[in-house]
Amino acid sequence: MNNGVRLAPFITFAVVWPEISLAADSQAELAKQTLNPVAALYSVPIQYNWNQKLGPSSEGYQSVTNIQPVLPFSINDEWNLISRTILPIIDQHGLVPDGQADKSGLGDVTQSFFFSPRQPTSSGWILGAGPAILVPTGSDELLSSEQWGLGPTAVALKQSNGWTRGILANHIWSLENSPPDDKDKVNATFLQPFFSYTTHTYTTFGINTESTYDWQTREWSVPINLFVTQLFKVGHQPMTLQAGPRYWADSPKDGAEGWGFRVAFTLLFPK
Repeated sequence: MNNGVRLAPFITFAVVWPEISLAADSQAELAKQTLNPVAALYSVPIQYNWNQKLGPSSEGYQSVTNIQPVLPFSINDEWNLISRTILPIIDQHGLVPDGQADKSGLGDVTQSFFFSPRQPTSSGWILGAGPAILVPTGSDELLSSEQWGLGPTAVALKQSNGWTRGILANHIWSLENSPPDDKDKVNATFLQPFFSYTTHTYTTFGINTESTYDWQTREWSVPINLFVTQLFKVGHQPMTLQAGPRYWADSPKDGAEGWGFRVAFTLLFPK
């Protein structure tokens, strides 16, 4: 009996320890996947952005809530297809003194498809490329380009020792021969370099820019985002919460200026 009592703690340790290690490995892998735009991970990010000092008088303000479902599809043993959708819900006020630009509603959808190899390259780079489509879903002419658009999109990133670095880019041209009289033709390049570090507690500290260059107006929009993201579970449901400030390093005429902020919540559904 005494031998049994002495052995019990060691038997328990041998059974439980692999489970703990497996859970930790799973969490670490999930934390990496949340930072990979072409990971085979179902997710539903909801991202709230606050911008200020818009309009000729710099008294306008705007909030943009982006609903961004990510859906991975397996093509074969070597390739995945990743669908990434951005549906903006816009609320803006004070852009012009008479209030005619005070609008709330849907903006235009950007739909991207990335064909991505399941395995990184021999040097560790994760790659993806495909088409990006602009869909004129805006609920008001002031919230929409009122044009269909199409172009290429691509992403390249590398993850090692807790670090994630890479870039996502696209370019979209208007498919309309004659855009509405009060609209510039869509011809824009989007660049999103990103850099982050994830700790052993699955907390990520990062920085990125989401820069857009409009080739029609020859103007840049350059918000710089600093953020902290925490991976956690409620019951068995994994999710992340992100928050941080943003600073507009450059913006078009009457665009946002100074500081804003971002808060994002993401539901994760590992395959």
